[in-house]
Amino acid sequence: MSFIDDDRPQKKVAHEIGADLSTLSVDELKARIDLLKAEITRLEAEAASKTSTRSAAESLFRS
Repeated sequence: MSFIDDDRPQKKVAHEIGADLSTLSVDELKARIDLLKAEITRLEAEAASKTSTRSAAESLFRS
């Protein structure tokens, strides 16, 4: 392996819902699980933020 191979950008880990998982190693599957858990946390935080913003706006207009 040459030093040129080391300069290539690493492919970002991504997951496509419904993708074939049979070719992935256990480590790759665990990496995808971690990726999806982080995404769920991000989505939940955004939903909570939007809910609190909406609640604040509704209480403002009720007064």
